[in-house]
Amino acid sequence: MTDRVIVTMRGLTKRYGELVAVDHLDLDIYEGEVFGLLGPNGAGKTTTILMLLGLTEPSEGTVRVAGHDPTREPLAVKRLAGYLPDNVGFYEDMTGRENLRYTARLNRLPPAPAEERIAALLDSVGLGGDADRPVREYSRGMRQRLGLADALVKDPRLLILDEPTLGIDPEGVREVLALIVRLAREEKRTVLISSHLLHQIQEICDRVGIFVRGRLVDPGPISVPELVARGQSLDHIYLQYFQGGD
Repeated sequence: MTDRVIVTMRGLTKRYGELVAVDHLDLDIYEGEVFGLLGPNGAGKTTTILMLLGLTEPSEGTVRVAGHDPTREPLAVKRLAGYLPDNVGFYEDMTGRENLRYTARLNRLPPAPAEERIAALLDSVGLGGDADRPVREYSRGMRQRLGLADALVKDPRLLILDEPTLGIDPEGVREVLALIVRLAREEKRTVLISSHLLHQIQEICDRVGIFVRGRLVDPGPISVPELVARGQSLDHIYLQYFQGGD
């Protein structure tokens, strides 16, 4: 991780009528780190991600991704950010490889380099042997791994993952988390991961922002390695705000 900021949010707010989904969020995410946005369902995590990607417009405040305004420069942001939504969709009758080819064409990647990258990505996420099977035959875990490959086709600087382990069996969760860590560490990517699962976030993230009712709560972004070094964890903070759910 460097001290170079890749994502900046200042006073970022999103209202839907009287509902405040995100409430004056201030946050910096640094290049090369794995940042966890931890919070219960309905806390505003996905809304924050959508504003970051330019898929919904803020009511107030600003967000910048590598200096770009997602509202005014959505294509610039989309070029440098890969996104795995919580419910990734593919063309069911197409193979995994064909789905990635389609994504490559949408991103205007030259065919020959795209084929090489697709093959490498499929191997990287453990789908090399299943690349030519129709996606309708894929398990949930396989779909999530294909989703990671899909988000990486354009070689993004920033990888955004919204609940990437949702609905996956324990073995699949371990595989996906290990893959995320490897992508971040070996390929020096910045990863923003949104989740409501404390133990998963604590396991793989450099820093964590605890998100409740649209706001980062005290003490704000937390360095997980520092907590571990002091023999602490996020459990006491998590329970303080999340006990009973939201």
